[in-house]
Amino acid sequence: SHPSLCPPGIKCGGVLSAPSGNFSSPNFPGLYPYETECTWLIVVAEGSSVLLSFSHFELEYHDTCAYDYLQVYNGAARDRGNLLGTFCGHRPPPPFSSAWHVMAVVFRSDRHVAKHGFAAAYRKDACGGQLTGLSGEITSPRYPESYPNDAECRWSIGGASSGGPLTLVFADFQMEGGQGCGFDYVALFDGPTVTAPRLGRYCGSARPPRTISSTPHLLIIFKSDFNIGGRGFKAHFYSAGECQEVFTTIKGNFSSPQYPNFYPNNLKCQWSIQLPPGYRVKVFFLDMELEGRSSLTGGCDYDHLSAFDGGTENGSLLGQWCGRESLAPITSRSNRLLLVLHTDRNTAKRGFSISYMGVVPMNVSCTRTDFHIQIPVQSLAQLERNRIYLGTPSCAAQVVGRNFKIHTRFDTCGTESQRRNNTSVIVSTLYIDFSVRDQEDIHQYEVQCEPKRKEASVTLIAGPDPSRLSQAENLVDAQQREGEAMDTREIKSQDTSDIVFISICILAGLLMVIAVVGLVLL
Repeated sequence: SHPSLCPPGIKCGGVLSAPSGNFSSPNFPGLYPYETECTWLIVVAEGSSVLLSFSHFELEYHDTCAYDYLQVYNGAARDRGNLLGTFCGHRPPPPFSSAWHVMAVVFRSDRHVAKHGFAAAYRKDACGGQLTGLSGEITSPRYPESYPNDAECRWSIGGASSGGPLTLVFADFQMEGGQGCGFDYVALFDGPTVTAPRLGRYCGSARPPRTISSTPHLLIIFKSDFNIGGRGFKAHFYSAGECQEVFTTIKGNFSSPQYPNFYPNNLKCQWSIQLPPGYRVKVFFLDMELEGRSSLTGGCDYDHLSAFDGGTENGSLLGQWCGRESLAPITSRSNRLLLVLHTDRNTAKRGFSISYMGVVPMNVSCTRTDFHIQIPVQSLAQLERNRIYLGTPSCAAQVVGRNFKIHTRFDTCGTESQRRNNTSVIVSTLYIDFSVRDQEDIHQYEVQCEPKRKEASVTLIAGPDPSRLSQAENLVDAQQREGEAMDTREIKSQDTSDIVFISICILAGLLMVIAVVGLVLL
């Protein structure tokens, strides 16, 4: 936190560790001093939360509170992901309940216009409370120790600025069981009071399912009877409608909650892309800034984004990223891909922006004179055959049985001969037109044949943002991929050898210049 800038002799900021207490702006109820910054850190027993309320509040007013302001943080760090709110003017902040046992309050004044300031009180609220942050953590009393008998706690979550539905995820759950959960239980309600529809009542040791409210409010009630306890529970909540999404369209885009502003802490968000059988999913990373790697392990131990092949976290891991990275696109092996964002309880960043495209299943082969392209009709069921063409619209696909087929000679359909890696290849562009009314959406694949070896390949070349697709990757099926592995390696080695050769030429040139200058000076 910043050092106190108060004039000497004025108490300002500090650590408050008693179970309850009061604090106020410097000189309260008099006018606060100019150019002052104070930070109060409230720390109560772990497993408890802090309940903070304001009895008086009067700061200089500004639309965005740019002059004098008070900020409340859900944790120790001055971290935007933990910010519960910024306040100024005459309207006092609402009562706040922290999502863990630490809360920070920052007061700042500029060099003009002083007011009377604020008076606040806090108390340790071991059980229950009003939670207004975008995200947080709730635990049963004394967790992970056994909870007390005859306890009743109510957590009312809601009122966050996003106003979206709330998601509650239980990380741990162990309570006394019993038919109908009549002894100890956790009950969830879809609204601020018990009159709202009940979302579930849980006990025993099975973790309750992920719960999503239909309103911006959620009420959680924990109750224990006179005997037999358990470890209790630990749950995370977040208010971020854009945090759980399923995509079934051929292409789309999404971003972390609140992007490009800082994402909330303590999230677990999932984006599931589910395309028709045969398709694969290609993901393009347009922007990414997460909390960086651990200095101890070098791994993404804090905030990270993971991609899994298939629809679940049990699928094979395609990659895990953190920090500020410029990432090459990735392609799934199946028609489903899952992206999961984990954030911890501090240090939030801008987040990420992603777009994806479905890679159309196709079989491309060639002879010394012809291209053969075959695409299952069911994978492009909504398209007319003239929407699929090679080079020019006059070379449209035919429907043969259950496939769209293009069979064309190399001297037609916009094909051209090129030299790549000292090899003569025939290249053309396959267009698949998904446009709807005035929304143009044409996907382009480069089709390539090496006639001598009768080997073909296909690459997605145009999608969400062509400037970012410089690293287009091969999209052929596995059996074709094996035959080309050699070519791809050769192309890469050729590229690097060119770079080395150019570098040597530049270095030689520099040495000659230095030698000539040396001779002139001598």
